[in-house]
Formats: sequence, structure tokens, C-alpha cells
Amino acid sequence: MPFVNVYYPEHQLNDEQLKKVSNCIHQSLIQHFHIPENDYFQLFLPYPPQHFFYDSQYLLENGEKRTNQMIYISITCGQGRTVEQKKKLYQSIVEGLHTDLAISTNNIFITLNETPLENWSFGQGIAQMVNQKEAK
Repeated sequence: MPFVNVYYPEHQLNDEQLKKVSNCIHQSLIQHFHIPENDYFQLFLPYPPQHFFYDSQYLLENGEKRTNQMIYISITCGQGRTVEQKKKLYQSIVEGLHTDLAISTNNIFITLNETPLENWSFGQGIAQMVNQKEAK
């Protein structure tokens, strides 16, 4: 049930590259969070680079720096994954984006927001995840 928002600098990625980013994130979620393949909801939001304010070195190791090509991935998902699963997910996404698109690992920022099942509706005004759980 993850819902993914990807914020990226305007004109940094073309349509083909956006599809690669999308696929990388989705495949990582399938592999590490064990989501169904058709559980696929992502929104890509370009931003003017001058509208993203950040520290270029915060918590990066070895004196590394971020550039104005920062990509911010926000994943909202259900609760219950282990810390190890989360760490593997982050690593998988970053490695995939670096390998497939040569995006600097310093420029990939990921947050994970867990929300309970009753806080989801996939349309029709129904809390599908709660209804599924109650039916079992």
C-alpha cells in the first residue's frame, strides 16, 4: 500500500528517466517490503531548484556534498516493517538510481512515513485495508 511522492529538480529527468526512477523504487518495495506487484501508486513532482533549501553536508560522510540536483523520495506506507527492511530498502533505491541513472548517492533523500491501516482509502470512500483485515 505504499504511496510514493518523488520531488525532483525541473528539467533534470525526462519521461524515460522518470519511468526508470519509478521502476527502481517499485522493485525495491516489492523486494524488501514484500508488497504486491500491482500495489503501485507514485506521484512525480518537479520543483524549481531555487525552491529547495538544504545543508549541502548534513550527516554525509567523508566530507561529501549535495548539489542542486537533490531528489526527495517520500514513501507513505503501512506499519510493521523492521529497521533492517527499511535500511535495505533505502540502500536498494539509492544503488539502483545511481547505477541506472548516475544520480549521486549524496543527492537522494528518502523519508518513510508509516500510517495505520484505518488511515487509508483507495477510493470509493472505503477503508479497504481495514475491511480486508476484519473479513479474515
